[in-house]
Amino acid sequence: MIRPLSDRVLVEPKEAETKTAAGLYIPDTAKEKPQQGTILAAGPGKKDEPMELKVGDVVLYGKYAGTEITVEGKNYLIMKQSDVLAVL
Repeated sequence: MIRPLSDRVLVEPKEAETKTAAGLYIPDTAKEKPQQGTILAAGPGKKDEPMELKVGDVVLYGKYAGTEITVEGKNYLIMKQSDVLAVL
């Protein structure tokens, strides 16, 4: 699989909501980009900044954080540890 380097993490974004709380279906054009995901892999960190995140953490990140990649038909994000806003 993918092994991030330095202070980067590999995140699998949570699927976007397809229905509202009232039960209405949201069309693909109106869906918002997810801002929550699960860490699948983490780099070792930097010499002066150790890696605080670990595999399996559910995290919140900024709307435009990271770089989107597609591997074997699945979408992932690679982002720096500093792009992660919180661990849930």
